[in-house]
Amino acid sequence: MRSHGAVASYALGAEVWQAVVADWKSAPLRPELMATLAFLEKLTLRPEEIGPADAETALSAGVSREALRDAATVCALFSMIVRLADSLGWDVPEWEAFTQRAPAMLEGGYALQAIEER
Repeated sequence: MRSHGAVASYALGAEVWQAVVADWKSAPLRPELMATLAFLEKLTLRPEEIGPADAETALSAGVSREALRDAATVCALFSMIVRLADSLGWDVPEWEAFTQRAPAMLEGGYALQAIEER
């Protein structure tokens, strides 16, 4: 959550990010982002309930198929990474380290090479 939080805070602004942390459902977000978050919440917390209608709801809110697929991929990968980090006791960098890398992560993605080059 730290790395995503740092990137989201950089992209959305600290005030909006704090509103998302407090309650994303009432945060001042674009409809596309709200629909994506609703899809990801269901995918994460109630995967047995997710179906084509959930994707269609996000698509009808203006989310592209590519963006929805990317969001689901990142969600799945980070779900796995968090479980591995928790179970294996991996160290997580401090918030300040993530905020310093946030501009490069937002611009170039989460690929290590993109972060190191900036």
